[in-house]
Amino acid sequence: MKNLNLKALGVFSSVVITTLMMGISSQSLFAETLRFSTPVPPNHIFTKVATKFSEDLKARSNGDLDIKVFPFGELGTDPENAIMVGTGALNFAVIPAAFMANSEESLNAWFLPGLFNSVQDAGNATQLPAAKKMLAELDRQGMVGLGYVFAGMRSLISVDPVLNLNDIQGKKISIFPVPIFNDWWLTFDAIPTAVPMPEIASALAINLIEVVDVDLDLVAALKLYQQAPNLAMTSHMAFPGIVVVSKKWWESKSVEQRAVIRDVFAEAEAWGIKEQVMADAGNLKALKDAGVVITQIDKSSYADNATKILNQYVKKSPIIAEFYEQVKAQK
Repeated sequence: MKNLNLKALGVFSSVVITTLMMGISSQSLFAETLRFSTPVPPNHIFTKVATKFSEDLKARSNGDLDIKVFPFGELGTDPENAIMVGTGALNFAVIPAAFMANSEESLNAWFLPGLFNSVQDAGNATQLPAAKKMLAELDRQGMVGLGYVFAGMRSLISVDPVLNLNDIQGKKISIFPVPIFNDWWLTFDAIPTAVPMPEIASALAINLIEVVDVDLDLVAALKLYQQAPNLAMTSHMAFPGIVVVSKKWWESKSVEQRAVIRDVFAEAEAWGIKEQVMADAGNLKALKDAGVVITQIDKSSYADNATKILNQYVKKSPIIAEFYEQVKAQK
């Protein structure tokens, strides 16, 4: 499977949207019901930040803005959540920047291999002008981008040890279904394979895949080490999620309410970066204690492959070029 089908990511059922809209309308007679969807388990940083933001916003608004968080895709997949936010059927969501890059080219900037050394480095880049421009581009999709939340840096969990990235030649690797991930792993002659997150563990067990491109939060949360006991610490990419708000809902709020929402999220965003730095250290220790074999892979060993992807993608969008230059200047 050398080419990943990335065109149609599914058409969301109008019946579900209608049902959700009716539910929101019926409850609005009494009090505003706000929903916040995340694609990951409750103990993943995306959901933790969503929960902190929701709790803090309720306190700051004296209960006027009360949000219920629905983790692990309870309200829908990433494509479904994007549609619901865009149409106003869903108020808030964390949507992986990798998914949104399918419709907003500039977001590929976050996935330039080797660009960041750590979550902290990537977190610092959220304040760059080009990072803000990426969020502003989401307006045309009916979304307001509040900011970013970061999972850990990407690494590889595998059935057999990976001592060098060339070891994955000819192996089936689970990737996030977005072109830059596909292009990146094809430079190593691997076989990129899109597997839904809840199915990764079973796919490893039946040898549908042999390697997973993943963050440590998911390795720990889904216990992927039970099927794949080898961890190659590559830190080849950052992996941000974007916290988005329905533009339709946002425009119904006062200037003062919008300011409070932005202030509260800015605090949650900064908290999330610090929390993830600590979580990565904790996850690594937990995986060592579980008997996972851990190999550190130096970034210099894949520098040529990273340069190839950089040269390919920096030409795709002026914002990608701006972001790359701004990150370099920040180091």
